[in-house]
Formats: sequence, C-alpha cells, structure tokens
Amino acid sequence: MSDDAQTPYSNLSPDAVLNAVERSGWRCDGRQLALNSFENRVYQIGLEDGSFVVAKFYRTGRWSDAAILEEHRFTQELAALELPVVPPLVTAAGETLFHDGNFRVALFPRRGGRTPDLEHGETLKRIGRLMGRMHGVAAQRPFEHRETLDIQSFAIDSYQFLLSSGFVPPALEQAYQSLAETLVAQAQGCFERAGNFQSIRLHGDCHAGNILWTDEGPHFVDFDDARMGPAIQDLWMCLSGDREERAVQMNHLLDGYETFFEFDYRQLHLIEALRTLRMIHYAAWIARRWADPAFPRAFPWFDGPRYWDEHILALREQSALMDEQPLSLLVS
Repeated sequence: MSDDAQTPYSNLSPDAVLNAVERSGWRCDGRQLALNSFENRVYQIGLEDGSFVVAKFYRTGRWSDAAILEEHRFTQELAALELPVVPPLVTAAGETLFHDGNFRVALFPRRGGRTPDLEHGETLKRIGRLMGRMHGVAAQRPFEHRETLDIQSFAIDSYQFLLSSGFVPPALEQAYQSLAETLVAQAQGCFERAGNFQSIRLHGDCHAGNILWTDEGPHFVDFDDARMGPAIQDLWMCLSGDREERAVQMNHLLDGYETFFEFDYRQLHLIEALRTLRMIHYAAWIARRWADPAFPRAFPWFDGPRYWDEHILALREQSALMDEQPLSLLVS
C-alpha cells in the first residue's frame, strides 16, 4: 500500500481545509473545529455570513467516487421524502462531491442535537417509525456500487488480516484462530436460521451517536457506512442491557417500525451474529489504520496483550450468545 494510502491526511493542514471549502464556492471566516472522526477527517467551518458548514474529507481508497455519490443520492432521496437526514450541499458547479488536490470533499449543513434516551419507550417508538420509513424507501432499489454486510468481508477477511498483521500476541494466535473459525461457523448457522431474508440499503452504523435528537425529534447523520444488508442491522445497535431489557426495547422499536415497514422476525436470529461480526471487523479496522498517526493516539491499548485477552474473552461470550434462542418478542 502506498504511503499516501497509509497516511492520507499528512498534508491536510488547516489552511488546506479552508482553501478547499473556498474553492467549492463558500467563503470562510477562518473559524475551524475538528470534529470526532477517525475514518475520514471532518471539520466544522465558519462562513462569512455567520453560518457553518461541515466539510468531510474522504479517506483515500475506502470508497470509489461512484460509491460515495450513491450514498449522497440515497440521503437526497430520503430528504426529498421529508425524512430527517442530512444530505450533502450542492456546490456552485452542481456537485455534491468534488476533488481538491488529492482529497475528495463533500460539504454538509450543520445539524446539532443530543444523544437520544434509548431506555425510554416513546423515544424508541419514534426512532422505530423513522427507521421504518427509511427502510420502506431503501427497499425500493439496491445499491450498485457499495458493499454488502456479509460474513466473508466482516469476519473471515478481518480475522485473517489480524492474524497476519502481527497485532495478535504469538501466545494467543492459535486460540484466536480457533475461536474465530468457530465464530464464523456459528454466524453462518445464524444466517441459515434467518432464511432467505431481503437485503436492503442500510444506514449501516445506526448507533446512538449517529441518531441526534432535537425538539422536533430524531434525525440520522453520517451515512458513510451505508451498504446492503438485513434490516435488523439498523435496529440492533439501539439495544442495551440484559436479555429482558433488550426484548422490551426491541418491542418498542418494532411498534413504531411496523407502522411503515413490515419486519421479518426471522432476522432476530442475526442479532448476536451481527454483533460478533462488528467486533471482529472493528479490531481489524484499527489494525488496518494503524499507520495513520491518529490511531495509535486514539487507541494506545490496541497493541498490548491486555486488549487481546479481553477481546478474546468478549468473543467467547458471543459464542455462547449465538447458541441461545433469539429474543422473544410480543408479535402483534
């Protein structure tokens, strides 16, 4: 991999950020704030009229231009139907994605909000209604240029990369490989029990940090991980607590969700499998980005033996959970 791909933001200075925004047609006043993002680089930029935009500099090599534009069109499609999402701004040249030197950049309106209270039933019902509306639109056509959430890319490719990366301590390599192979087989069993489910366009990373709440209700941000997959992927990350608590929360979500889109209850078999895939993929994501100086600073514990002991323990717990029956819900 080239040095540019390993450290793509080494030349992204504050002046370069402002110059890129100005070349896209917006006049800056010099205010600039780096926002929390590791995969890409995202900045809040002040404009001369006193307003703000959010500038997103996409990581080199992750998505093709066609895949990024497909994400943009998806959010524009949702916004046109009055769903509360944040589509990109259109530049003076009529573009949502533009190139500035080696960088690909998109601008977004600033939309604030607070983290929703996911333990409150009415909050979950409102989020469920929004997800149901979104999935009703998403199911109408597939992505053509974005990936699919599957076992191969999220689990097999990920654990094999980790074993070849040198991050897994040698004393744990055999145990990690054996456990990963077991988890893959269990996840495949969960997918088989879920049957031939419909794969739809997803937000893909619908945790509480990407659902912002205002007085008007929830809105979704950051569709960077949008991909094809089962609808349950956009639901399960709103769940927390013990099994009984998660069942109650899922009932609230689906109470709102099924107002607009029918849920395939066989997909409940996928929840722990998808959680397992996410955990393996997350570890591989950090390892793949380790040459980016932001990652050792943000995850200093990653290359230590304690992390891997805890990671393996958490995965063993997932192995037990995948053998359990799925959540029991009140099916209406």
